[in-house]
Amino acid sequence: MNESRAVEVVVIGAGQAGLSSAYHLQRAAFSPDRDFVVLDHSPAPGGAWQFRWPSLTYGKVHGMHALPGMELTGADPGRPSSVVIGEYFDRYERAFGLRVRRPVDVRAVREGDGGRLRVESSDGIWSTRALINATGTWDRPFWPRYPGQETFSGRQLHTAQYAGPEEFAGRRVVVVGGGASGTQHLLEVAPYAAATTWVTRRPPVFREGPFDQEAGRAAVALVEERVRQGLPPRSVVSVTGLPLNDAVRQGLADGVLDRQPMFDRITPDGVAWSDGRHVTADVILWATGFRAALDHLRPLRLREPGGGIRVEGTRAVADPRVHLVGYGPSASTVGANRAGRAAVRDIRRLLAEEQPVAA
Repeated sequence: MNESRAVEVVVIGAGQAGLSSAYHLQRAAFSPDRDFVVLDHSPAPGGAWQFRWPSLTYGKVHGMHALPGMELTGADPGRPSSVVIGEYFDRYERAFGLRVRRPVDVRAVREGDGGRLRVESSDGIWSTRALINATGTWDRPFWPRYPGQETFSGRQLHTAQYAGPEEFAGRRVVVVGGGASGTQHLLEVAPYAAATTWVTRRPPVFREGPFDQEAGRAAVALVEERVRQGLPPRSVVSVTGLPLNDAVRQGLADGVLDRQPMFDRITPDGVAWSDGRHVTADVILWATGFRAALDHLRPLRLREPGGGIRVEGTRAVADPRVHLVGYGPSASTVGANRAGRAAVRDIRRLLAEEQPVAA
């Protein structure tokens, strides 16, 4: 399909950020399919949640915030979060008639004709005046590189491939990463594994007490400053610390959460430190996070020398037609809701300024 279809706004991604943006577009009198389209590469509603491991039940989810206009109520905390949130997103899309197109892979966004953007996808070519990119991070798991990694004779997997703790029964497991996923994996795997070892680049910081609005604003401000400088964003969670709940306290008491400094190299049968210490392992589980999935925006040359995209609010400084929602400070679920509203407000202003003046 070579002929392009013209809309005012293309939204890429239908996770929390994309659905929030679509909701606010509709509230601003943009009509789905006529004025805007939502393109989602996932096979079903649910964003990245649909790919989470079954043992991550809804009750274990930290900080899930409802989408605008529809609360998530009465969810069974014992059901998998992938199912609960997938069903919720499905109800949401249908309730507001957002008409998400899936599965659609966006291959490239480049300069089009007449000041418009050209969105090339498996659903054909779209010509748009503005773009909301809400592609998240799940498609870009980050795998650090260490000497000897290719020699390891056991199994290596990333959080994105984690299916649950049962597959580690009787195995000696090294878990790499000091974030929420790393601690969750450890607490789940330890009862099944023959042995676990936890390694992180920095000592973990555990946070006691409630995480109030002031602390939240301070954490978001730290992430926001990085994207304002054009640096790759860090997650909001990376600056908030890990919540010290009952499960974590028990893990610390049991010695499961006994953090070791990062190893220096990987050997065929484990990991080793420069001081001569060695841990034998059958599995290395990399809970090392994700990076923003932005390769399709490469033709627009938005990246700064620091490696990130400089953003003011949600707007890419290098191209005011492009808004990044769910990027950097808006990567949390509540942040994505607010950012969707802000992006639509800016886009309305941009499109109004571009309207030709009547004679």
